[in-house]
Amino acid sequence: MADVAVTPRERNRALWSSGDWDQVADFISVAGPDLLHRIGGIGPGVRLLDIGTGSGGSVAIPAAQRGADVVGCDVTDAWFPAAQRRAEEAGVDDIEWVVGDAVELPFEDGSFDIVTSTFGHMFAPDQPAAAAELVRVCKPGGTIGLACWTPEGVTGRMFGSIASLMPPPPEGFRPPVFWGSEPHVTELLEPLGVTLDMQRTTLRIEFDDPEAQADHYEKNFGPLVMAKAAIGEENWPQAREMFQAFLRDINDRDDGGMGADWEYLVTIGRTAA
Repeated sequence: MADVAVTPRERNRALWSSGDWDQVADFISVAGPDLLHRIGGIGPGVRLLDIGTGSGGSVAIPAAQRGADVVGCDVTDAWFPAAQRRAEEAGVDDIEWVVGDAVELPFEDGSFDIVTSTFGHMFAPDQPAAAAELVRVCKPGGTIGLACWTPEGVTGRMFGSIASLMPPPPEGFRPPVFWGSEPHVTELLEPLGVTLDMQRTTLRIEFDDPEAQADHYEKNFGPLVMAKAAIGEENWPQAREMFQAFLRDINDRDDGGMGADWEYLVTIGRTAA
């Protein structure tokens, strides 16, 4: 029997169902409250959609704590039990968790005052479609807030390192970190009537040492979990050493620990009224 071709969307769903995102999320969750602060006006009467919400700790739960009516949406429901647990612990148990693809969101036009994504929607394989969906579900005069890794930053370099271990991407593939490039974001969103304000910033990620970070990512970070499965156990030790060498290269600590500043682009967009 011939193998059934896996679509890019199915591959993306499998990618983010791999590993344990809830173990990774806390290292980057600081980006969510910062994004909410930059957007402003988060409170009662505001309906907010968080795309690629994962286990909810970055945007969905902090927004609900501010009184917003929140929907957390993700391509997989694998992390929703963790999200529900986190929400209960935070005292906000009325968040709605919905499975949905960033390129085909299951919501009516203009359903939300604010649409956000922190390192989530950027991994959708069809970037123009994902951009169109951001705008479609946002109310006229509403706000879109995005946090996306930059091509030049640590994450862009890391994905390049991982990609070198994998088979070539399909024709027409656009790296997710293009969402961290100001000209590319402008090209995607300005024609849709979105007024943009963009600013680069960083978040800090630290581990005990490079080996500890390699261990953590190998077990929990979806792209690296998938890379390991594709490469195979026999060839993995060499690939892992390449990844550890990358971590040693970006490490800016001289005390034996592991630390680096990870650059990302914050985009605040206002849709046409």
